[in-house]
Amino acid sequence: MPMHYLRTYAGPHRTDISNRRLGRSLAFVAGAVNAGGFFAVGQYTSHMSGIVSALADNLALGQLALLWAGLASLAAFFMGAATSAILINWGRRHDAHSRYALPLLLEATLLLVFGLMGAQLASQGHIAGTVALLCYVMGLQNAIVTKASRAEIRTTHVTGLVTDIGIELGKLAYWNRDSIAGRVTADRQRLALLSSLLAMFLCGGIAGAFGFKYLGFIATVPLALVLLLLAIVPLFDDVRANR
Repeated sequence: MPMHYLRTYAGPHRTDISNRRLGRSLAFVAGAVNAGGFFAVGQYTSHMSGIVSALADNLALGQLALLWAGLASLAAFFMGAATSAILINWGRRHDAHSRYALPLLLEATLLLVFGLMGAQLASQGHIAGTVALLCYVMGLQNAIVTKASRAEIRTTHVTGLVTDIGIELGKLAYWNRDSIAGRVTADRQRLALLSSLLAMFLCGGIAGAFGFKYLGFIATVPLALVLLLLAIVPLFDDVRANR
């Protein structure tokens, strides 16, 4: 794969095309980690809606252990997003080519650790810590593409995607009659982007579910290698620039 093509994924100069490429790739990873992680730890980790709802349920039921585990997962997602913001803003301050590649590299490293050590952690009963790790990874990832695309693209939860797709479909189906002023028109380009993100999340989920079913925790290793591939060229650009 040409170096200049790989550079567009996580390079500092962002365009709509590069943001879409990065968004689709990370949507696939998020879907794989979310669905595969359910096989591994019995909980979805890419979105906080269910975790926050579970906090309320466990509080009402007096399940304090589950309550604390949920709070840890929520805090981990916060910390992951904050880590991305810190790394990206540090990169901008230092005019680094790898400002978006750094959090991708961290995500790849954590997924690699999860793939190689997850089975051991789970066998020792560290389920809550494993869930928190995946939540941290998902917070880290969601903030990467959010910062890169100026909040136009998010990849770790589907509710917003489906809502926005529904809005655009409603515009597409709207009958404007003969009036020209105030016509309701769908943004077909945005609809295509949202649909592709949803499709990539679904494909990633299928790959992750089957991967964990048949391969176990090691199924995250290919995901880590993909993220490393997306991050490697901007990292090399910084190495060359600092010689």
